[in-house]
Amino acid sequence: MPKSPPIEDFETMDRAALKASWAAIEGTPVPKGLSQPFLRRFLAFDLQARRYGGLPKEFEARLWMAAGNKNRSKTSSLRPGGRLIREWNGKTHVVDVTEDGFLWNGQCHRSLSAIARKITGARWSGPRFFGLNRKTNA
Repeated sequence: MPKSPPIEDFETMDRAALKASWAAIEGTPVPKGLSQPFLRRFLAFDLQARRYGGLPKEFEARLWMAAGNKNRSKTSSLRPGGRLIREWNGKTHVVDVTEDGFLWNGQCHRSLSAIARKITGARWSGPRFFGLNRKTNA
């Protein structure tokens, strides 16, 4: 991950600097419609989560329950040490499940969808792309 600015710097950044920070940290363009205050909060939380480990698993599970999501996505059942393999356009892609997310091509990603997007160049559901749900017409 490229060197990111101190978290307190987000408070004084203009929109252009926030967008540049987002691109450097997230590896994607800023989604349309996000306000500057939201960008500041999201970037600050994301950096804190990466540095200090994010929310405790028990608290995260309670949030899911409170949101009415009794069954979390199938990717939540993946355990560190697991491996996903997918062939795309004649190339085999191997993704390792880690404590922090997913390791692909030497880089850690927080979601399978981000990896699927980089592999295909299109918006894919990561679990669907890697065959983790029933709809696997890829």
